[in-house]
Amino acid sequence: MASSSSTYNPPCAACKFLRRKCTAGCIFSGYFPPEEPQKFANVHKIFGASNVAKLLNDLLPHQRDDAVQSLAYEAEARVRDPVYGCVGAISFLQRQVDRLQKELDAANADLIRLAAASPSVHMPPPPQRPTEFGRRFGTEGGGGGGGGRFYQTPGYQITYNASPWADIYNPHGGGFDGNI
Repeated sequence: MASSSSTYNPPCAACKFLRRKCTAGCIFSGYFPPEEPQKFANVHKIFGASNVAKLLNDLLPHQRDDAVQSLAYEAEARVRDPVYGCVGAISFLQRQVDRLQKELDAANADLIRLAAASPSVHMPPPPQRPTEFGRRFGTEGGGGGGGGRFYQTPGYQITYNASPWADIYNPHGGGFDGNI
């Protein structure tokens, strides 16, 4: 048996799926490895191979990996949820944020109620917060996205490294006044 001077490169997942020869200049080869055939199958099912090839050819080489990752994520989301896709996942996460915000508000209300019941502990007023998470995704007032807003009570500086009662509460006994 004669030894070959060239090494065997398996076809990329796209060429394997499309049953064609994977050439050296294949636009898909760097982004759809043969070990991930389902990644290309989903992208092809949702967007079509020719549309993806056109998109990748129109992008600069350093932008292509991010584009393929985005296409693969959206395609997988569309396969799982054909109606909503990524928006369904975003809506789910937004509902979870809203639920956790309500839990946080309830916990803060409990802390305030407990602090008010104990005359020796002084608690500052809770920080104000915008309604409905910065009007859904923090874009009110020209913010431009990137999350919600945090409003602070005027004249009160919140320290984030320690809780306000850390210096007077003894977890090993002695109550809230620091006496043993």
